[in-house]
Order: sequence, then C-alpha cells, then structure tokens
Amino acid sequence: MSALIDALRLRLPAERVITDELRRLAYGTDGSFYRLIPEVVAVVQDEDEVREVTRIARAHQRSVTFRAAGTSLCGQAVTDGVLVLLGEGLATCRIGDGGNTVEVGPAIVGAEVNRRLAPLGRKIGPDPASINAAKIGGIAANNSSGMCCGTAQNSYNTLASLRVMLADGTVLDTGDAASVAAFRHSHGELLDRLNALAHGVRADAALAGRIRSKYKIKNTTGYSLNALVDYHDPVDILAHLMIGSEGTLGFISRVTYNTVPEHAHKASALAFFEDMESACRAVVGLKARPVAAVELLDRASLRCVAHKPGMPPLLKTLSEGATALLIETRAPSAAELRQQTDSILEELQAYTLIEAPAFTTDPAEIERLWNVRKGTFPAVGAVRKPGTTVIIEDVAVAVPDLAACCLDLQHLFAKHGYHEAIIFGHALEGNVHFVFTQDFGIDTEVARYAAFMDELCATLVKKYDASLKAEHGTGRNMAPFVELEWGAQAYGLMKEIKQLFDPEGLLNPGVIINDDAEAHLKHLKPMPAAGQLYAAVDRCIECGFCEPQCPSHGLTLSPRQRIVGWRELSRREAAGEAPGQLGEDYLYMGLDTCAACGLCATACPVGIETGALTRAVRGEKLSGVARSLGRVAANHFGATQALARTALKAGHFAEAIVGSRALNRLSGGAWKEGMPHPQPLRYQVSRSAGDPIVYFPTCAGRMFGADSAEQALSATVIRVLERAGYRPIVPDGVNSLCCGQSFASKGLAAEADAKSAEVEAALMKASNYGEYPIVLDASACTLRMKTFLAERLKVFDLVEFAHDALLPRLMLQKKADPVLVHLNCSARRMGFEAKLKQLAAACAEQVVMPPEVKCCGFGGDRGFAVPELNAHALRKLEVPSGCCGGYSSNQTCEIGLTHASGVPYRSIVHLLDECSAEAARMASC
Repeated sequence: MSALIDALRLRLPAERVITDELRRLAYGTDGSFYRLIPEVVAVVQDEDEVREVTRIARAHQRSVTFRAAGTSLCGQAVTDGVLVLLGEGLATCRIGDGGNTVEVGPAIVGAEVNRRLAPLGRKIGPDPASINAAKIGGIAANNSSGMCCGTAQNSYNTLASLRVMLADGTVLDTGDAASVAAFRHSHGELLDRLNALAHGVRADAALAGRIRSKYKIKNTTGYSLNALVDYHDPVDILAHLMIGSEGTLGFISRVTYNTVPEHAHKASALAFFEDMESACRAVVGLKARPVAAVELLDRASLRCVAHKPGMPPLLKTLSEGATALLIETRAPSAAELRQQTDSILEELQAYTLIEAPAFTTDPAEIERLWNVRKGTFPAVGAVRKPGTTVIIEDVAVAVPDLAACCLDLQHLFAKHGYHEAIIFGHALEGNVHFVFTQDFGIDTEVARYAAFMDELCATLVKKYDASLKAEHGTGRNMAPFVELEWGAQAYGLMKEIKQLFDPEGLLNPGVIINDDAEAHLKHLKPMPAAGQLYAAVDRCIECGFCEPQCPSHGLTLSPRQRIVGWRELSRREAAGEAPGQLGEDYLYMGLDTCAACGLCATACPVGIETGALTRAVRGEKLSGVARSLGRVAANHFGATQALARTALKAGHFAEAIVGSRALNRLSGGAWKEGMPHPQPLRYQVSRSAGDPIVYFPTCAGRMFGADSAEQALSATVIRVLERAGYRPIVPDGVNSLCCGQSFASKGLAAEADAKSAEVEAALMKASNYGEYPIVLDASACTLRMKTFLAERLKVFDLVEFAHDALLPRLMLQKKADPVLVHLNCSARRMGFEAKLKQLAAACAEQVVMPPEVKCCGFGGDRGFAVPELNAHALRKLEVPSGCCGGYSSNQTCEIGLTHASGVPYRSIVHLLDECSAEAARMASC
C-alpha cells in the first residue's frame, strides 16, 4: 500500500491524499447500509488528476470508485480500494441558450444548479429527494429521478451531451465535434462493438421489445439497455450507457442538460380514500389530467406522522386501510392553474373520498401538506431501536398494477415481521418506496432480511415484471437480482458491456454486475449505539443531507462523519478497546473544528443537531483544571471580561508595533485584521419619554466595540431605538451578565444554565415581569435565551424587532451602492432570512446575500482558536464591486467576515442608523 500512496503523493498535494484511519472510516460511509474502508482517499480537482489517480491505481491493481456527495442508498460510493473524492474544482456550472441548457461539473450540488437557473424559470429535470445534497455526478451516474420528473425528465432523457473519461484515460466529449472525431479514430473498435451489440438487439424483436417495455416505467436496475434501441450512433449509445452506470464504466466529468420549465404557480391538495385500491384507481385517472405529482401514502405512513405539529387532524381518525394521495399541479399563470385544479377536482368526483379535497395555493399551506409526505421517512428512523438501520427500497410497476403490488408488499411485511414498515411514493409513475428497520448485528436478523429479499424480488418480478430498482440505482443491494429481473440474455449483454469498457474490472467492482448471490448480505454497516451523551445521535441514518450546511465539511469532518467517528469510538469503548490514533484525530477533526452552529439540524431528516454531541463530548473531555477555570470565569464574569478587554487592548498595542498581518501570523491566525477595539462600558440613555423597551447588550458586543464611542454597538442600538420613539432600559449589572452561550459551546452545561438564569432574573426585573419587550443585539444569544426561557419571557432578536417594530417608525434614505448581508447560523435557525433581507432592502438599493455562504465558521471563539475553520467556511465569499459595507447580527461573525472579505462588517443596526440619520438630515434641509 505504501508504494501506491507514495505514487499518489507525487501527483497530488499531500493533504489531498488521505490515509488516516478516521477519515478513511468516514468516507467509507455513504447513505446505504454498506461499509467498505478505502485504502486511501484521493481528492481530485480536475480531469487530469482523475486520469493520474486512475492510472496509478491501475498500475498497482487497485480498484477505483468515484464519490460525489455519497448520498447513494445502495452502496455505490464505498470501496476497499482507491476512493476518488470529487473536489470543488469539479463543481462547475455554465448556463447556455438563455437557460435552455446548462453545462455542469460532477461536484456541484443539484439544488445549486437549480438556484442559478431559477431566475430564468428553468431547472434540471432530475429531482431526487436528496437534491439539496446530491451532486450532479451521482445524479447522472445513478439516473436519479424523483417526485415530478418521471421518466421523461430524468438524466437519460434530458441529456444534451456528456464528457466522459474511460478506464484507459481517454476523454470523449460528445458535444465537441473534434473530440468525437478523435475518439472515432482512436476507439473505433469499441464503437464498432457497441454498434454490433445494438444491431443484434434491434434484430431480436423479442429482446428489443422487452427492453422498450422495461423502460416504460422507471427502471435503474442494471445498465441502460434502452440506449441500444433508442440510438443508432454508437457515440450516442455510449453517452447514454454512462447514465445510470454508477461509475462502473467510466468517469463522467461534465454533463450538459436540456433544462425544463419551473412554473411559478403551484397548488396542492390532500385527498383521502377508504382503501388502497380506490386510491390507486384514482391514480390511473389522474395520469390523464394536468398533474405534476401524485404521492401515495398508506395508512401506516399517515399514522407515523399523525401526532406531529401541523398535521391535519383527520390523520388521527382514519380507518385501517385508508390511503391518501398528495396531488400537486403547476402552471405558468394563475388562470391556467385554476383551470388545472378544476380539471383534477372533476376527475376526483368519480371516486368515493373520505372528505372533499380542496386545493391551496398558499405557500405555507402547501408546505404543511408536503410535510405530511416528507415526515414519513424520518418518522420511522426516529423511533427505531439503537443499533438498527433504516432501509428504504423503491420499486416500480405499471400503474394499473399499483394497488395489487402495494397489498402484496403489506402482506410480505407482515409475513416477515416488519410490522413498522410503511409505503409511500410517486404513484403517478407506479413507483413506491417502502421503509423498514433492520438489525444487521444479529445473524438471525440477517437471515430474516435475506429471506424477505428473496421472496420480495421473486414476487415482484414473476407477478408484475417490476423494476426492482426504480430510481435509487442498483448498487450492491440489488446486484445479485439483476439477472432475475432481466433474464439471462439481457444480463449477458450487461456483462459484455462491463467487459468492453472495463476489461480489468477495476471501476467500482461489485456494483451492478456481481456474480456473488449473497453480495447484498456482505459488508453490512454496523450501527453501534453512540452512548448517552446525546442520545439523538442514534437516530442518524448517515444520509449526508447535513453536509452542505456544515462549515467544516471538506476541511475535516461533516456532521455525518462526526457521528460515524463517534459511533466507532463508542463501539471501542463498549468492547474495551483503546481509541487509538482515531481517538486522537477525533479531538481536532471531530471537536475542535466543529462550529456547533446547529445548521446540520435544519437539513437533517430526523432533526439531529450534531453540535449538541460536540458540546457534550467537549464537556466530558474537559480536565478538572479546565472545568475549575470555567467555573471561576462563570462566577466572576465581570472580572473575566475585564481581563479579556485588557488582552484586546494589548493586542492593539502589539498591532501598532508589528502590524496586523505580522500579528496574525505570530498568533496563529487568532488576531484578525480590522479587530475591533474594546467598547466603553457605558450606556447613555437620553430619552426620558417614549415606549419602554429593555435592551440587553450582549457580552460580545460589550467586548468588541468600535474606533469611537458613538459607533459602539450599544450606543448605536440605543440611538436607533430612541430615534424610533422608544425609551431603552438597560438591566442593572449588565456588565457582569452573560447568556451562557460561550460556556455551553465549551461543554460547560451547568455553568451555562446558571448564567442564563442570572440573565432571566435581570430581564424579569428590567421588563417589569414581562410587561416591556426585550431586545438582544446578538442572534446567537437570542437563540440561546429563546430556548432557555421557553416563553417564560418574550425576547426579540434585534433583526426581528427592527423589521417588525422599527421599520414602520423610521424614515430611511437608501444607499445607492450594494451592501453585503450575512445571515448567521442563529438567525437562519430562527427563520429570519426574509426579515434580514427586507431590513437591508429598506436601506439599500442592492442587497447581496452570498448564497453559497452559510455558517461563517467563527463559532463563538472557534475563529480565534482554529482560524482555518473560519477561512474554509468563507472561501466562497465574494464582494460585489462598489460594496459600501457588510452587515450581520453577531459580533464575532462580523470579525471573521471582515477579515475574510476585506470589507468592514458590522451589525445591521449600523445600517439602520446611517440611513435613518441621513433621512432625518435630508428632511431638515
């Protein structure tokens, strides 16, 4: 192995050749229930690096697996060979033809492509449920579909052109005439053999007919044999064989899609039927109506979300066997939308429903209805036993067979003891998903699963000629059953295709083509209990949906990977094994570089906040000395703050001598360019009249001030409140108070709660026991107190109060130059994105909120302690030309943003102050 790694390090920077046990374990995990630990992980940034890594692996006879996001559900993205991880250099996107086409690299997230297309009213056709995390490489390589795309708008059918690298390193760009000509010359034999295969298939009427029949419904089992009957040019055949090939035939380095319309007008309705059969009969009728999506939910799936907040009350009283259809229609105009909803309701009148359905166009109500559908999968995952795995399978049958198929599935669940199983899915395409839990740590349970899979596949194939994999890809789980579904002749074609493209069998072996009849029962992922520090971790299904939200993803570990690592450490502890180097590495990768921002919970299907695990582990690992120092700091917070202010003054003194850049280097990045000066700890309230309001200046704002007293955060907040007609009240003894957030982030939970309780008492007194509104000037502290107080007192974040109460009272003169706005993680979690944007838009003609920047990675004091986290999180921050400043609502975030961008970031209240002062000045002229 060392020779392989040495060779890779000669071609790639050392930091992109990953060999440590912790990260190899982390990247040995995808969204499936399989695990293989790679020998090495090679991070590649361009096509040339992919070629070099593949060449080196081939020279050392190691297998190669390409990995994009790792959200795949069937083990397509794991290997015990060389794992090629796609870096951001391959996350390209170029929109063409007014949005009708888009050329994308394999490492860009699907939702990001759609975000860029949205202003043009377009989107890519594939719409998997994982689109907010899944990347184009995986979407194309798995031929992923979803709720609305059906078969007409998947990658296969919306492919305009494709750029692919074969196992020998040759690149073919089917959208480049010169590339095609060169490939015809260099690989004429390969194209001739493909042409011969296609001629042979088309000459066999029975086989050609079977292939066409199989693709009338969704099908991702095996290779895309429809390419052999749909296309005559072998270049087109090759391109379409790559779609759905799961990295076993070549590396897709670029895809050009024909985009599809994204209609702005939408309406949804939830229709309830007495039984599965009548619901499925309605699906047949609805297929002829203008519907965009029809999602089926069986009684078990409805039951598992019935008691969640916001669910329709009817869910609790439905009879056994009741089935729901969630229907959506979309149109380019409101008038057309009304016509479409009328047409659908007319169709539904032909069926007996439990209650009359009604369409809604209200976005909030539509979201509420879709939360019924979205909540089913996580509901099963949330209640499973520790140590078990959630399995989600998907199959497709002809729509007329849907009811009988679902009933057979329910029978099989009962027969094999999967009583918690639920069924839901894309009924319009005859495509249903079923979810159940499985323990792979017990031999008898594995045997139960094996028996279930055998009978399931036999029933679906023999009775319905079903697709055993409709949209999740074949992977390892269904590879042993490909021949069962397709028959020996078609399966022989697939093996011939694999041999033609990958004669050495080094590209993702074991996936799609696998002669081991028990391959689906091997390399099963263990799911050890993660202990009691944060029990919610046991609900993690390792799907990876959290990763795009995480500021440390790509630097060290993502939330999913932290949990993977912690599970392994917990397993070792339970088994009496030493944590080893993995445990040492976890201290930095798992704990030190976690911002604990909580954004992972906003994307997690089961609501896990991995930051809570980090805080708990940090607390457990604190030494006695550190815990004592923390207790002293909490008990003497005023003195602690004074000491910190002194250190900040000393830093500015040193900066004046050696310069800010030199001090930044000498401090290991802790000292930032543009570091604020200490704020004067005086709060001058000039108004004796006005509406009383309690203003709590948070400790970060008290610490980091401005170059002048009048520009200090507290002085600015008080000035703006007074200008709006309020009389601010600052709680007594505020300079010794802290909401506890800084202690909580270090794992000092008891000390944090004690500090929060002190603030509660002070706020209770200052607000006359809740009579006056209370405003905090840092979103992180607001979130902390909102959570701690649990409505005992109503507190407002400065962003929400300024939007709701100050805007109507202030005259504002807009700035002509663009302003940058950062939605910090706490404001994001509180749902203030729209309010912050509207607040800034009231003050500036152009507001820029960089969409690819989420948490800034400062994480309280992480930006000082591990500045590389802050730098990594803000690597995509771009400053628009002529920008007049940046604004947010957390002082430490603003320090990191200022350092990263070179633009001074301040609280959003400074923007309000400037614009309202200018408006007043102009009014007085």
